[in-house]
Amino acid sequence: MREEVNVTIREAIPEDAQELLAVTKIIGAETDFLVMDEEGMALEAYELAFQLDRLYESPNNVLFVAFVDEKMVGVASIRAESKFRMAHIGEVGLSILQEYWGIGLGSLLMDELILWSEESQIIRRLELTVQQRNQRAVHLYEKFGFQTEGILQRGARLDDGQFLDVQLMSLMID
Repeated sequence: MREEVNVTIREAIPEDAQELLAVTKIIGAETDFLVMDEEGMALEAYELAFQLDRLYESPNNVLFVAFVDEKMVGVASIRAESKFRMAHIGEVGLSILQEYWGIGLGSLLMDELILWSEESQIIRRLELTVQQRNQRAVHLYEKFGFQTEGILQRGARLDDGQFLDVQLMSLMID
């Protein structure tokens, strides 16, 4: 898929709940690079709608959704604690339907996350974990300045019981 596509990225709203649940189930079933599996978010639509409503009002949490020609194809988030001493640390999550890998959508979503973090005036550290074998993702994060802080041995497990090492990466926002 290399043709030009029309991409829209915006914050998720409660009305996105049903579609967001469907997309995350597909993404979870398509790849074992994520913690999420084919269960997706394992929430009811009304529960997710309520969470999205609360999230929209949060000064240090965000969930972006990406659309290609009005079809939701990706999700990117920053999740942070409300407690003052930890409120500046945002955990990054990023997932895209496999059909849309390799067209630059990950870079667009990462741009949005970093810009949002800078504008938040709260988030000062972004962090994430990524399976070492997911070299496309590692390369994306490195491109945006994320540094590897450590390796979490046996940080993830596949369905067959095999353990995988996971990189802890971070980016300072200042």
